[in-house]
Amino acid sequence: MTTADLLGKILQVVMGLAVFAAIVGLLVFFIDRAPKKGRDYWQLVGFLAPAIILLAIGLIWPAIRTTGLAFLDNSGNFSWDNFIWMFTQPAAIRTLINTVVWVLLVPTLATALGLAYAIFIDKSRGERYYKALVFMPMAISFVGAGIIWRFVYEYRAGEREQIGLLNAIVTALGGEPVQWLQTDPLNTFLLIVVMIWIQTGFAMVVLSAAIKGIPAEQIEAAQLDGTNAWQRFTNVTVPGIRSSLVVVLTTISIATLKVFDIVRTMTAGNFNTSVVANEMYTQAFRASEVGRGSALAVILFLLVLPIVIYNVNVLRKQREIR
Repeated sequence: MTTADLLGKILQVVMGLAVFAAIVGLLVFFIDRAPKKGRDYWQLVGFLAPAIILLAIGLIWPAIRTTGLAFLDNSGNFSWDNFIWMFTQPAAIRTLINTVVWVLLVPTLATALGLAYAIFIDKSRGERYYKALVFMPMAISFVGAGIIWRFVYEYRAGEREQIGLLNAIVTALGGEPVQWLQTDPLNTFLLIVVMIWIQTGFAMVVLSAAIKGIPAEQIEAAQLDGTNAWQRFTNVTVPGIRSSLVVVLTTISIATLKVFDIVRTMTAGNFNTSVVANEMYTQAFRASEVGRGSALAVILFLLVLPIVIYNVNVLRKQREIR
């Protein structure tokens, strides 16, 4: 890129910001001059309008454009080929299966581990430190976590010293080093471990707060009734934190459906480890198959939509109860 091109792009950005500022300024000016009777309404419109405009430009229009591209072939003609490819080609089908496996395992295991950990450390002497220890991976980006765990799974051929933790343990026990990230289907489950490692801390913090919100009287009443720890857990704790469980499961499920960084950093989707988000990037920007990438984006949206709808319905019912 030449200096002139760079200056041109900077000028375009500055002009765009200036136009946006001018629109906001005009809205504020007209709101100020609006009759007092309808001023509240126009103030609401004035505050929401910039956000709605940016949302339409940055989210709604790209979504419409992507949906349109999903039904076009490379020549720009209407076609179902992109979706037919997705459900007929072995590599694409494997990508969809991998995504389903991720969504089934990651939210379930991360939530279960987070809940178990939250219960075990509840009201313990060093609770805050135990929480910080498990929550720390949440502060690491997915790319950083992928790099860390790639070293854990590192494999070196021949007589070279194994620097990967797993292979170092295997060789210390007298075994042969394993190409963990190239062994199918084990590699997919090893990538899933990374996501669980990151999300368990989130589940633990949210569920721990929910557990502390359960009235002590309910637990004491259950103890007086002669219930054991498991009965108190199933009959008092779980019903008391049901809404938090729904939030945690749906949040982790959506994050898992969109997972891209871990797969891209550790395997780039090779060795049958690709998921929908990674394959969308590969097809659209690496293979120049924009239609296929757009079709995968539409499928990803359709996979996320039921989870969002379910979560909204649960929150609405809770609001009605209150």
